[in-house]
Amino acid sequence: MTEADADAVTAADVEAAARAIDGAVLRTPTIRAPALSEMAGCEVWLKLENLQDTGAFKVRGALNKLLSLDAAQRRAGVVTMSAGNHAQGVARHAGRLGIPATVVMPRATPFTKIERTEAYGAKVVLHGDSLAAAADHARHLGERQGRAFVHPFDDPKVIAGQGTVALEMLADMPDLDVLVVPVGGGGLIGGMALAAKSRRPDIAVIGVQAAAHASMRAALRGEAAPGGGSTLAEGIAVKSPGRLTLPLVRRLVDEVLAVPEATIEGAVHLLVERQKIVAEGAAAAPLAAVLGAPQRFAGRRVGLVISGGNIDGRLLASILMRGLSRAGRMARLRIEIDDAPGALARTAEVIAKGGGNIIEIFHQRLFMDVPVKMAEVDVLVETTDRGHIADIVTGLQRAGFPTRLLRGTAEEE
Repeated sequence: MTEADADAVTAADVEAAARAIDGAVLRTPTIRAPALSEMAGCEVWLKLENLQDTGAFKVRGALNKLLSLDAAQRRAGVVTMSAGNHAQGVARHAGRLGIPATVVMPRATPFTKIERTEAYGAKVVLHGDSLAAAADHARHLGERQGRAFVHPFDDPKVIAGQGTVALEMLADMPDLDVLVVPVGGGGLIGGMALAAKSRRPDIAVIGVQAAAHASMRAALRGEAAPGGGSTLAEGIAVKSPGRLTLPLVRRLVDEVLAVPEATIEGAVHLLVERQKIVAEGAAAAPLAAVLGAPQRFAGRRVGLVISGGNIDGRLLASILMRGLSRAGRMARLRIEIDDAPGALARTAEVIAKGGGNIIEIFHQRLFMDVPVKMAEVDVLVETTDRGHIADIVTGLQRAGFPTRLLRGTAEEE
């Protein structure tokens, strides 16, 4: 890193970005979260970037970069690579400003993301099996076509644009003690740390990454990046931090935490259930960090950046159902009954008397491990808690129906 790199973006640049994008990007609210505050043992405030028109904070940096282009660059157009929120941010404002935009996406990008990006007027090119391959192709297209490349995070104008999130948070809540920010390549936290520390040198800025993709945390420690793998927080699953962002984070960020997948999933569920807020996995990571280390944040005023809400509907439905199961509000029971008229009705009667609500039932009698005069019934039951499940199981067993509680593919006696 050169000295020029270290000074490529400043707090003054963030202030200038705020003026540039004012009125074109939603000034999202910072709200208090009473239910989460009670759970976490600290005062939790949420910055709702999921309310942006593209569903994520990325519009800030994208617009600031596009506004910095001169007339010739605007006529020539821009090219970028992304599989999600950055693509939509660039496409949205390039279309609004009349700038031709090409977005290179990996071939495996879900069709819904392609469709949304094209709907804003951008041309989508599918190339490669990874973001790295898509990035190489995007740069090649930019050089060949004379187009400016808009990097998702490692660009001074993009970093400055993302930093405007902190300016708004501190304007709304000037006495916050901590900012907790999701970290991928580092553009958001780098810009926010610049802005926040310039106004409040005492404020703590803490980053959060998914444990399997904690490349920024590893780089700060001089360690090899984790091996990666599937993650709910794909928006921050970046293989390596940027040339500009890493020194910013090293200089200004107090700590970068890593959180496991199960905690991120639980945070997505809690945001929906307790605060009625839809957040993608990356956006829920700050809450996962606070709930996972309550002693670190106890008694403090903590601002969490809910960076986006672009989560697949089927995935969200699965998370909510799994959350109900973990809380004991949904249970799958396997019941053995006589293969005789009325037996199934009697099991349903026992469950109903126990206060359970049958959601789904599957009656199987043809499998070899079931005695020929017996049948097994799998019943999905809505309950109130784990104690209620135990009461229903006990009631079925007392009525002469051997019953097991099933969780996923594992059976529990």
